Amino acid sequence: VQLQASGGGSVQAGGSLRLSCAASSRTFSNYVRGWFRQAPGKEREFVAAISWSGPSTDYADSVKGRFTISRDNAKNMVYLQMNSLKPEDTAVYYCAATMGLIATMKRGGGTAEYWGKGTLVTVSS
Repeated sequence: VQLQASGGGSVQAGGSLRLSCAASSRTFSNYVRGWFRQAPGKEREFVAAISWSGPSTDYADSVKGRFTISRDNAKNMVYLQMNSLKPEDTAVYYCAATMGLIATMKRGGGTAEYWGKGTLVTVSS
C-alpha cells in the first residue's frame, strides 16, 4: 500500500474533520494529489485536487468554501480540511495520486495511478 488515508470519524452536522493521506515507499512530490468519496449506493465522485507545487487547486461545487486541500511535499502528505460538514458529506473518502492533470484526474469516478484505502466519514444531523 503506497497511499493511506486517515482521520475519518463520526461528527455532527456543522462540525469539522481533517483527513490525512500518507504516502510511503515512493515520493509523490511531483504528482497531482486528490480526494474522492463514495457514498453508499452512489458512484465515486471527485472532491478536491491540488497540483504538485501547491498553488493550483480544484474543488467539487458541493464542497467549495467548506473544504480545503493542502499538501506538504517534505512529508509526502496531503490533507483535506472539512468544515461545516453536512449529512450528505457522509462517505468513504479516498486519496489518489496521478502524474497527469487535475482535469484528467477528475473525469468519471476518478483517474489516477495510485489509490489509497479509504477512511469513513459519517455526519449526523
